[in-house]
Amino acid sequence: MLNIETVGLAPVITEKGISAPDYPAILDRLKALFRLIYGDDIYIDPDSKDGQMLAIYALAIHDANNAVITAYNSLSPSTSSGQALSNNVAINGLSRNAESHSTVDVIITGQVGTVIKNGMVRDSAGNSWSLPASVVIGTHGYIIVTAVCLKPGAVIALPGEVSQIGTPTRGWQSVTNTAMATVGRNVETDSDLRLRRRKSVSLPSRTVLEGVIGSVSQIAGVARLTAFENDTDVTDARGIAPHSIALIVDGGDAQRIAEVIALKKTPGTGTFGNVEVNITNAYGVIIPTRFSRPESMPVFVRITLEAFEGYTTLVGDKIRNAVTDYLNNLDIGTDIYRTKLFSPANLQADPEGGTFYISRLEIGQAAGSVSESNITMKYNQFATCQPDNVEIVTT
Repeated sequence: MLNIETVGLAPVITEKGISAPDYPAILDRLKALFRLIYGDDIYIDPDSKDGQMLAIYALAIHDANNAVITAYNSLSPSTSSGQALSNNVAINGLSRNAESHSTVDVIITGQVGTVIKNGMVRDSAGNSWSLPASVVIGTHGYIIVTAVCLKPGAVIALPGEVSQIGTPTRGWQSVTNTAMATVGRNVETDSDLRLRRRKSVSLPSRTVLEGVIGSVSQIAGVARLTAFENDTDVTDARGIAPHSIALIVDGGDAQRIAEVIALKKTPGTGTFGNVEVNITNAYGVIIPTRFSRPESMPVFVRITLEAFEGYTTLVGDKIRNAVTDYLNNLDIGTDIYRTKLFSPANLQADPEGGTFYISRLEIGQAAGSVSESNITMKYNQFATCQPDNVEIVTT
């Protein structure tokens, strides 16, 4: 007679987390129990009816275990995904970012005091960009505001391309953008949402700067940011003024960013950057608040590979897209180490990654000057790459 206390096939939760036997272990355990009941001479190979029945039982137990593990992991924002992750971050007052629109800071020039209501500007490709509902040209004859592209998704606008007035207004003379637009994105991925949550929980932080970073990162449209503090009496190596903080913010409304910085920073601390917004505090005092937009650095890649059976131009396109995605998701100020590009370029976890061998990989800041050297980025620069920037040479 079978005499056991437990079958030993259920998930187990310990101080290290949850675990469960895999499908082969479950099937072997069921076969062992079957032999205890019917004897060692029972025939339960895969071609037998009993063997197939045990395989069905094992698969059902395996599926149930996976469901339990998924439910367990869904309780933590570090291991949950999809809707479960969205539910978890709601505890922190966050929600998954939906599809976003490209934004760009534009300089509106004209007569002092000119009011632009529901203004529109256009880029050289004919895309329309909306200005804030009301824009008032300041005492210097210009104002910097953030324009939002009406078309969602990745709309690119290089410096100087947003230069057409879409809604002519008396006193409004010109418009231009000195920096590249922050490109819109698709629905926020799980990995990006986890990172944003980690930043947000620094709001009740150990330092004031951490709190500023956490608050600015929650502004709609902010894709990435970095920050530095110079607490010395002299300008530091980055050029940041003494006793100042410098935030480099990619995306988000300039007015809102400046408001949050002015509200969260330590009183008396200066702000450093190439974007200046006048903020009026609760006492009616105008406080010039500064931050910076990052500079884009185009990156070019040349990959020399040996093609095996099964390699096609479609595989080459996959390589280009993988390398492009890796570079475009690097943080501001992150140096580009050439050898790290081998991982995305080799299409890891993709069966078609076995249809080629990369013999050489070169990078550079211009198509004609790639090499096997790394690229050092300035503290306020970030990498940009298009699939056309990735050249593949087959041998």
